[in-house]
Amino acid sequence: MGIGKRVLDSGWLAARSTEVSATGVQLTTTQPPSSPDAPWMEAAVPGTVLGTLVKNKLVPDPFYGLNNEAIIDIADSGRDYYTFWFFTTFQCALSGKQHVNLNFRAINYSADVYLNGHKEILPKGMFRRHSLDITDILHPDGNNLLAVLVHPPDHPGSIPAEGGQGGDHEIGKDVATQYVEGWDWMTPIRDRNTGIWDEVSISITGPVNISDPHLVSSFFDDFKRSYLHTTLELQNRSTWLAECSLTIQVTTEVEGNICLVEHLESQELSIPSQSVLQYTLPPLFFYKPNLWWPNGMGNQSLYNVEITVDVKGFGASDSWSHHFGFRKIESTIDAATGGRLFKVNGEPVFIRGGNWILSDGLLRLSKKRYKTDIKFHADMNFNMLRCWGGGLAERPEFYHYCDVYGLLVWQEFWITGDVDGRGVPVSNPDGPLDHELFMLCARDTVRLLRNHASLALWVGGNEQVPPVDINRALKNDLKLHPLFMPQEKMTTPGEGFSQDSSDPSKYLDGTRIYIQGSMWDGFADGKGNFTDGPYEIQSPEAFFMDDFYRYGFNPEVGSVGMPVAATIRATMPSEGWEIPLLNKRSNGYIEEVPNPIWEYHKYIPYSKPGKVHDQIELYGHPKNLDDFCEKAQLVNYVQYRALLEGWTSRMWTKYTGLLIWKTQNPWTGLRGQFYDHLHDQTAGFYGCRCAAEPVHVQLNLATYFIEVVNTLRDELSNVAVEISVWDLEGTCPYYKVTEKMFVPPKKVQQVVEMKYPKMKNAKPVYFLLLKLFRLSDTAILSRNFYWLHLPRSDYKLLEPYRTKKIPLKVTSQVSISGSMYKVQMRVENMSVNSNSRSLVFKSNNHHTDGTQYGANSVESIEKFVLQKQECGVWRRIYESLGLASAAESPSVVNINGSDSGIAFFLHFSVHGAEKNQGSFEDTRILPVHYSDNYFSLVPGEKMTINISFEAPQGVSPRVTLQGWNHHVNHTVI
Repeated sequence: MGIGKRVLDSGWLAARSTEVSATGVQLTTTQPPSSPDAPWMEAAVPGTVLGTLVKNKLVPDPFYGLNNEAIIDIADSGRDYYTFWFFTTFQCALSGKQHVNLNFRAINYSADVYLNGHKEILPKGMFRRHSLDITDILHPDGNNLLAVLVHPPDHPGSIPAEGGQGGDHEIGKDVATQYVEGWDWMTPIRDRNTGIWDEVSISITGPVNISDPHLVSSFFDDFKRSYLHTTLELQNRSTWLAECSLTIQVTTEVEGNICLVEHLESQELSIPSQSVLQYTLPPLFFYKPNLWWPNGMGNQSLYNVEITVDVKGFGASDSWSHHFGFRKIESTIDAATGGRLFKVNGEPVFIRGGNWILSDGLLRLSKKRYKTDIKFHADMNFNMLRCWGGGLAERPEFYHYCDVYGLLVWQEFWITGDVDGRGVPVSNPDGPLDHELFMLCARDTVRLLRNHASLALWVGGNEQVPPVDINRALKNDLKLHPLFMPQEKMTTPGEGFSQDSSDPSKYLDGTRIYIQGSMWDGFADGKGNFTDGPYEIQSPEAFFMDDFYRYGFNPEVGSVGMPVAATIRATMPSEGWEIPLLNKRSNGYIEEVPNPIWEYHKYIPYSKPGKVHDQIELYGHPKNLDDFCEKAQLVNYVQYRALLEGWTSRMWTKYTGLLIWKTQNPWTGLRGQFYDHLHDQTAGFYGCRCAAEPVHVQLNLATYFIEVVNTLRDELSNVAVEISVWDLEGTCPYYKVTEKMFVPPKKVQQVVEMKYPKMKNAKPVYFLLLKLFRLSDTAILSRNFYWLHLPRSDYKLLEPYRTKKIPLKVTSQVSISGSMYKVQMRVENMSVNSNSRSLVFKSNNHHTDGTQYGANSVESIEKFVLQKQECGVWRRIYESLGLASAAESPSVVNINGSDSGIAFFLHFSVHGAEKNQGSFEDTRILPVHYSDNYFSLVPGEKMTINISFEAPQGVSPRVTLQGWNHHVNHTVI
């Protein structure tokens, strides 16, 4: 067999250990299971025991309705119930002097491994890699039998009747995920995620293999000169001295699949038999390398670094490759705000991002799901994700897509205040029982992830610092190399730079900062007091107030997260379709009382009696589930746009950043999410996308001054703002174009007061459209549409506005490549108003595909990795077969209407087959990427929206359009 890695991700069987009489030796010699007959079943590997049981329908889907209550918890069943055998076979026959390792990238929590009758132990710890040399125990005929007995965590704990953060906190005694005992946003995971939850592979090498290369880029002369430093381990498993040629090749893609070789260097070395050599390569010099930038600041340039070792008398022995980004991350406490300040390549980054738990609560992780998750965050114009300490040390696939899409990552270790010494009840004050195991897992995690450009910082724990000895060890292990200390003077490396202790690649990391806890050292109050939050509905104007949040960087601030009605119907039985009771109190505030299923799914109300009036009721009393969810989307959009605009309004003067709690749910929860577990976006997704634009025009809801935000490193010059107010009759009673302006880089500039609410004849409900445009060519840089009401009013007048029949023209262009669809929709509001013709941009042809933002576009294109690995491959195949993407001729659908006015809150969706009459059937095709959604058009306005998705095999997709005053699902393709 050739050298390389082969993933073992298919053909696995599983069985409960108490139902299997054979021993591990027998299973892998004389009594192997041959089919998924009881007690054996098809297994989910990578995955968990519970995921396997769900896959085989032996337990109900725990994320549907109240099903989780029907699944026995490990506290009641005992650990043996969730102790499972996993079995597979694989072909591997070696030739010559080859060696092979069996690799487990992670298991939970410990395991006994049997291969062809031989036993090995995988010791405890959820976040550590295991690699077994199986060269001498492979079967001579190449047919190998593998059985793995996986044991649950030692301290799975129990779930108190009242629930709580981390259950009874017993899980904190192990080095494992802590959310599995339940949280205020999550139901308990019954098996505590027992299983082979990450990649299993075999790797075939020659006598010498490569381990854990560390790549580091250093910079000098204002980033004009750069060096790539590399240190790696080479193991010689042979019984003779290995004469080796070690080669490093660095390439970059220049266009399509044409790669430019930037460096190709070889070193000759000798490695004694049965030994491990740490070797540091001479640094490679680069002049003005293409830099990696966070989302919204530039391109995510990635170089392919490939290292190979050839052994004299054998040939190619091993190889390793990684997509590497040249970038420098610095972090200090900002003197002006007291908040933590991040710089990338010398440029300050205003952090607008979110808290990330994990992709799926049952650890059903995949490259495809990760790609969607991370692209969604880039689509929202976010630039950072925080991997929360009660969740995972995220996987390389997660980091790969963060590299591709430009999401900085804050990675926490496995400590939480709730479980480790600060919770109720107080427990585990000294953290996990085995501190050496914790540090072993931490160091291995660093080695696994440290080469990713997106990884920005390590943090000791969530709302807590690790125990003293662990914290001390982490500080020492992750200390910064002098080249990466803040404001370190850049000097030319001296002779022999790579061969002595000053080479940064010799450090465990040394390139990114370690912070001891999420509320320390520039986060929240910086002292560890509980000064993050709040986590509930707010009045939109509150986010702009001086007293809303006192500190410079808020690591957690959250609110509501109601999905669309189709998701409720798809994830709950009909009893869960009942909307909350809205009980009016004597003080005029409304208290929401959700149904038991919503309560179980952690619903956050849209009211806070005594502080915030019910934001859904502002639009009129909801009649049913569809009405409630549509009004919830209006609130979601307003709430999260205001949150981000309020913070951005004080960029660098009061704040350095914020992270929203949280951006998504690892299950079918009803709080803190911009897309649901099925991957359908809420309107809050697009409120964030709007507010977090790199260049943005916005209304300060506290002062009613219009502001222009420039987060870029270049000045905005020769721009102006068009301001138009529209009433419910479709007329424009207020119109203004500002004078030419210049906005300095990384500044918020107050422009002019929006005076319409003070006018004598101001309408109680009105629409405001802001457009920031370039005077030279009238190109729109930012567009922002508000619906507003006068003080002491509400939005109830929008209810009769639903009867307006606004004519629309929808032109679509479809391109199909295999199962992938790209659809361009051009929507035009065909209604005409007598005074709308005077508007500068009556027919502005505004695009929402990111093209208006120039070189710093936030609509990231996968410029290197994905084109090369996916698009390029398919392009070559198609071209070789004489095939091309099928592009249909444009089609036009006219939606008739006789009224003039705003086409309000339009949103597309993609479906498969038509619904069956009489019962709910979820026909949505998910996920779908929309360049915008939940949008509104004034009379005469046009907008282009790009839609992309993959259609299931055999399904002909249809795209529908619906809106506030377009109740019918209009099929537009």
